[in-house]
Amino acid sequence: MTGTIVGVMAVALFATAAISTAGTASGATPRSKLTLVAPAAPGGGWDAFGREGQQVLRAEGIVGGVQVVNVPGASGTIGLGQVAEMGDRHDLMMVTGGVMVGGIIINRSQVSLQDVVPIARLADDFNVLVVPGDSPYETLGDFAEALAADPGGTAIAGGSLGGIDHLLAGMLAREVGADPASVNYLAYPGGGEVVTSILSHTAQAGLSGYNEFRDQIESGNLRALAVSAAEPVEGIDVPTFREQGVDVEMSNWRGYVAPPGISDEVRDELIAIVTELRETEAWREVLERNRWVDSFMVGEEFDTFLREETERTEEIVKELGL
Repeated sequence: MTGTIVGVMAVALFATAAISTAGTASGATPRSKLTLVAPAAPGGGWDAFGREGQQVLRAEGIVGGVQVVNVPGASGTIGLGQVAEMGDRHDLMMVTGGVMVGGIIINRSQVSLQDVVPIARLADDFNVLVVPGDSPYETLGDFAEALAADPGGTAIAGGSLGGIDHLLAGMLAREVGADPASVNYLAYPGGGEVVTSILSHTAQAGLSGYNEFRDQIESGNLRALAVSAAEPVEGIDVPTFREQGVDVEMSNWRGYVAPPGISDEVRDELIAIVTELRETEAWREVLERNRWVDSFMVGEEFDTFLREETERTEEIVKELGL
């Protein structure tokens, strides 16, 4: 236990130092210098989202200088906690998204998205349910039947507990008539481990973002059964759960928030920056390349979405018995 506490403290101290090192030059504005905090390790979805935004903001001249700082840990809640303590730090935004909503609840975080300033929701990423290429489950119906009959013996691999993958596994179980709390969910820290678990048949199926599985799907090593979007996604040749009669839908949305003490003028300027980013041809190319779907919203609409998303996630987590 002592080692765990020391480890958490070390991560928290590193997080503080990492963001502080980004610094703020006197007189700097969000237009002249901007720091994007990715509350995860390099290489993950939040990091990729931040770096894609960094490249477009820089290339299009929307912001003079942009850097990405990684603050990993606890489904993004360590980064969230640091940003929530930054007062009126005006040259910084943090990447957030659906995984953080669940992480806040599961980790019983002392801070939530109500403790920061919502800036914008920009894009939705979607998960796919896959099985090994040699699996006896040819269709979603085949897998749903097996899950309903033996949820404990039909292991599903995915990311962190409380994340989108875990919530989708529970929602799928509920829709096929199984107890969500009885699902044999295998949590892994990254998409690579999820793929290994499926290919080694440790798990009978897996859930993760489409990009995590794309190469293996295209090679035939994995078979995609369903995508978690409400409607078909251009570029993803996989039917949705709903198209196949299973009422399951959830997006791994991504966007930005800012420190809680910024002025209304700074908030409006950050919203303007993100709005200009979204309107570029370069960003449209980013969406297409990553199979992300534009879901832009700001202001009161984004505030309302965050409240409703939190309530929905709390209900799912309660059903999962977490």
